[in-house]
Amino acid sequence: MNHPYVPDADQKQSIRALFTHIAPTYDKINRLLSWGQDQNWRQQVLIQAQVPAGGRLLDVATGTGAVALLAAERLPDAQIVGVDLTPAMLAEARQKAGAHSTAAQRIQWVHNDGLTLAFPSNTFDAVVSVFMLRNVPDVARAFDEQVRVVRPGGRVVCLEMTWPQCFPMTWLFPLYFFGLAPLLGQLMAKDRAAYTYLPQSVRQFPAPAATAKVMEAAGLRDVSWKLKMLGTVAVFVGRK
Repeated sequence: MNHPYVPDADQKQSIRALFTHIAPTYDKINRLLSWGQDQNWRQQVLIQAQVPAGGRLLDVATGTGAVALLAAERLPDAQIVGVDLTPAMLAEARQKAGAHSTAAQRIQWVHNDGLTLAFPSNTFDAVVSVFMLRNVPDVARAFDEQVRVVRPGGRVVCLEMTWPQCFPMTWLFPLYFFGLAPLLGQLMAKDRAAYTYLPQSVRQFPAPAATAKVMEAAGLRDVSWKLKMLGTVAVFVGRK
């Protein structure tokens, strides 16, 4: 399946190296860049996932486990699996889970590539991802895999940053993002380049309508999205 945004084939290795370096400060910088709203967005992702009682949830590109840990609190009887390409991010997730509530101890953490998910078809009641799509070499394939492992009637939900389309954010966002993100990266993670990549990846990523079409091509129905944070964040939902 073709998609208009297919980055360099070496991106997977580069992304693993990037997130290995910034893993210890990833949560703090996200919190600052989002003005403290990133956890609220993750709550919205879980609400849209509609995991039934006793259901199974897959968090793809779980990173430091923020969504999986929220799910453990909100869904006390659900089976939760968090997968990520970067072992250093999973190490942060396991450390957070160890210091978290008892419910967090039942999360299963798996080192896995989101483009080749190591689960049988129709396994999960919902599949979610947060800030993943800009970092994969083939967005269409990522959705293909998420659709494959979700059961019929289940939901695929993703949260992604998106370039704003309306004034004044079309003017303000580049100033904020290209200025503050690299500065925080330099000060907190000692990695200006990593947080220069971030706004560039958002600018290159397809608009929400184009992303929705990729979701539909992967086999999802009733695809919709809602914009947050003055049009800079989108929550996409589709049903298998």
